[in-house]
Amino acid sequence: MGLAGGPGRARLRGRRGGVRQRAVLPQLAARGVAAAGRPDRAAPVSSMSVQTHPHLGPARENLAVEELLRDSGMAWTVLRPTQFASNALWWAAAIREGRPVRVPYADTALPTIHPADIAAVARVALTEPGHRGRTYALTGPERVTPRQQVASIATALGREVPIEEIGREEAHGPLSAVMGAESAAAVLDLMGGDLNEELLRVRDTVATVTGTPARPFEQWVVENVAAFR
Repeated sequence: MGLAGGPGRARLRGRRGGVRQRAVLPQLAARGVAAAGRPDRAAPVSSMSVQTHPHLGPARENLAVEELLRDSGMAWTVLRPTQFASNALWWAAAIREGRPVRVPYADTALPTIHPADIAAVARVALTEPGHRGRTYALTGPERVTPRQQVASIATALGREVPIEEIGREEAHGPLSAVMGAESAAAVLDLMGGDLNEELLRVRDTVATVTGTPARPFEQWVVENVAAFR
């Protein structure tokens, strides 16, 4: 999810047994496929919002990319992750400077996923049999609130990190400046403004596909605590 799966320019590439494989973030999927001359396998990183909030503009864009790949004739596996643990990096500057983390929906718990688990599922999908034509909804092992995330960061830093809950309208302005008004509204819906059971559901897909349990948010914090110092 953009938040939940935020836009980026990363690609996971590999070669095994002479087969070209690629996991592509959704905004670059069409461009990456064309540039690669129709690779044999693709694992686009879409978004959980395609199934939880299909009416949102970003979800429709992700679905369009999924449909493009389904019609392409290549072997595909679609990955639909929820909110990334690494979205906590939005708070890094405030925490480093000793300012409060200002966040809406501070007590809304979502099953945040470690980006490494998305990569692990993509690797299996691209290199092992049995995943062609599958769509995998991906979450972390448990739901966690922004307040709990901030507390985990504080524990790793060994100091208090203040948090201040703000309203939706106050949060919308800064987000709009970065991503536009429509995307900002969609992100806020997915953060807690428009909850449903699909969005809140914890799934065991990571463990089922990779054979390894999904990583908890605390592990992401330990691995990335330097960003907050």
